[in-house]
Amino acid sequence: MNADVDASGELDEILQQIAELDKWREIFNSRGCSHSSSRVQRPSEKIKADEDSDDSSRPATSAHHVSAPNNLFTVPYSIPQTLAVSPSLGGQPVSPELAVSLRSILFGNTFHIFNYEWKKSFFKFREPFSDASYALETERGGASAIQMVVQAHIIKSLLFNQPGNSACTMQSLLEVGEKEQRRALAAALADILWTAGEEQTATVSLVTSKRCFTPHLDYKLDSFTERLQLFTFKKKEDIRSFICEHIQCFKEEGSHGIILFLYSLVFSRTIDRIRADFDCTTTHLLHLSLGNFVCRQALLNLLLTGRASPHVFNGTSLNDEKDQPLAHPLHGVLTRSHVGYLFWNREQVKHAQLPLVGSMLKTPRLPIWVCNINGTYSVLFSPNRSLLSDWKMEHLFQLYFYNGQPTQLNTTVLTIDTHSHHWETENKDIQGDLEKKFPSVEMTIRTKWEGAVIDWNGTVPFF
Repeated sequence: MNADVDASGELDEILQQIAELDKWREIFNSRGCSHSSSRVQRPSEKIKADEDSDDSSRPATSAHHVSAPNNLFTVPYSIPQTLAVSPSLGGQPVSPELAVSLRSILFGNTFHIFNYEWKKSFFKFREPFSDASYALETERGGASAIQMVVQAHIIKSLLFNQPGNSACTMQSLLEVGEKEQRRALAAALADILWTAGEEQTATVSLVTSKRCFTPHLDYKLDSFTERLQLFTFKKKEDIRSFICEHIQCFKEEGSHGIILFLYSLVFSRTIDRIRADFDCTTTHLLHLSLGNFVCRQALLNLLLTGRASPHVFNGTSLNDEKDQPLAHPLHGVLTRSHVGYLFWNREQVKHAQLPLVGSMLKTPRLPIWVCNINGTYSVLFSPNRSLLSDWKMEHLFQLYFYNGQPTQLNTTVLTIDTHSHHWETENKDIQGDLEKKFPSVEMTIRTKWEGAVIDWNGTVPFF
């Protein structure tokens, strides 16, 4: 037993030394330094080193203290050491079998690991009390889809989950301080996890300073997943309080916060239930596109509805487009969630392949939509709760648009007119070229409000 512990400790020490050497090599490379006898590293080798480097951590001194080392240099592509909680916090250590199943349900195999873009992603708010203090700042990449769904739930918490009869106004979103940001993020994460656990149980994944198991030969080490500790709760209030207490593990640089939340989502739903949610078209939640892992529709639906259904139509489809029986049924969305989903893609429109989003996602319980527009993600929302329940409200109304990009400093205000039908009259002869003439944001809105006229109120349109 002692020999195994010693061997494990030696392996951890070697891995940490390798990680430190990799980081120093990156620092020297970034500053243009090299040793005369050193072999020149080719770009492809550098990318692989970035993706495979360890993220060793420094132990925390208590359950409430999260530590990270002070970096001597700022390297554009370096990842701070992982924030870790103390092993004394408790929880259930991840088993090798569960880690293998986790990799398989995410990537379809046990050899893929998250790359740099995912590792550096976390839930980063804009400045408190600013014009976008409610908002998360995202970057383009696979993790942005998760960030935007969480953003939608943050808006839900700040607008519609306030105590008493607080008025739902945009002004309340501009008066958010750091304390309110933490609470709103904790509430958003807890809501998504609790829904995934069918409102019976939910699991939060955190990283500790010690590795829980020695990986098998058919498993690629990332020095992160092997240190997971799982905390399971049977009350929504308990999971929200726990996340709020350890919110730094999701919202600070070096936390791997997006990956941790994704792991928590999978464990809350459970791998067996996710597999049952799938159909013959989907076997895992992420797929590789242009060198980065991006979310499949099943993962988006899991985030939005709590069920990893692979399609956006309502219910289960037993027949194909020609009404012929399918060999295997296709699984769509079964429930109306609080946050909706809209989709538009120019390329798919050109090839008549645009999937029709069903009413379960188009008409959510609250006027908040995650938008997938040409593969990038944004949020549309209204503080008017009656927008979806009173048809008279849909004649002339405002929607607020936010895309998470650092360049958008203020929330865009759009005025939607569904009553005048000017758009239909003016464009009835160019229906086939509409996607070329109008911004994709407008076309996305028209998948919900057909023929609507959209006024950008002086803002430059997003294409």
